[in-house]
Amino acid sequence: MATAGKNLSEYDKSGLPQANIMRIGLVVSEWNNQITENLYKGAYKTLVDCGVAEENIIRWDVPGSFELTYGCKKMIEVLDPDAVIAIGSVIRGETKHFDFVAGATAEGIKDLNIKYNTPTIFCVLTDDTLQQAIDRSGGAHGNKGAEAAVAAIKMASLSQK
Repeated sequence: MATAGKNLSEYDKSGLPQANIMRIGLVVSEWNNQITENLYKGAYKTLVDCGVAEENIIRWDVPGSFELTYGCKKMIEVLDPDAVIAIGSVIRGETKHFDFVAGATAEGIKDLNIKYNTPTIFCVLTDDTLQQAIDRSGGAHGNKGAEAAVAAIKMASLSQK
């Protein structure tokens, strides 16, 4: 696994852009809730730690990872945040469903980044096992939500230039 030698929660906030006036949206999949809640908590904690005001962190829930694209699109159109983080978890099963959901979700989020001037950050775990997802959502490898929050701050700053 690519994250085996990296702690996803580590960052140096002294090197990050000022985030105190940023508005960041988090669109969270309800599917695999044990994982997505941990990712959300990691992102939220990191955003606050980096100076984003709690009232400027907006959360919307959607049923699953496939619905993240629409949720992010609507949030961009309605609320115009500085960045949006799409939070989900797709765990491989015994059917091809994993391939369709993971691929369509990645493609949809890529399309949002092309269509809108609001960065949409991909914080969707696509793991082979539940244990891998646990390890990347606050477990042995840290929390991908924290990494996504740092990316959101950097990209929001870039889009403001």
